[in-house]
Amino acid sequence: MYDNWEELEKSIINCKKCKLCQNRTNIVFGTGNKEADLMFIGEGPGADEDKQGLPFVGKAGKLMNEAFKGIGINREEVYIANIVKCRPPQNRVPEQDEAEACLNYLRNQVILVKPKIIVLLGSTALKNILGKEYGITSARGKWLEKKGIKYMPTWHPAALLRDENKKIEFWKDLKEVRKELDK
Repeated sequence: MYDNWEELEKSIINCKKCKLCQNRTNIVFGTGNKEADLMFIGEGPGADEDKQGLPFVGKAGKLMNEAFKGIGINREEVYIANIVKCRPPQNRVPEQDEAEACLNYLRNQVILVKPKIIVLLGSTALKNILGKEYGITSARGKWLEKKGIKYMPTWHPAALLRDENKKIEFWKDLKEVRKELDK
């Protein structure tokens, strides 16, 4: 584990811990306030993210930005990262060995940020952070706590693009997060 951002970021620059490194344009490390009370964790970079080297800049990211605006969250005030730092081919779900190769980077990011709340965006984030026994459909919208951090599992913004009905639940979940932040 690294004690500072500079060392952590340097440690990942030439990462070849899994096969995802073979086709990446950029490592998508994370972005935002490195001392945020609120952190968002998604699955992995898509094509736009791979191109720009930043998480959530494509269609799902634009949708997330709109939700942020709607509940009064400034994107620059939160920290955003993913389970894997390189794009899986065809945006498929990261395989277990790929996720495991990246998890220590993410754990280190969480340790350095010290968030009070982490929003887990989708099943991949939920299962890799809190455990395989969790399912996004049953855990979504329910506060979970582990090691002094509150977790809110919710739909991944990409799921909202596929199923409009999930937008209402996503919105409700983010409003709960806003309420908890305001306490």
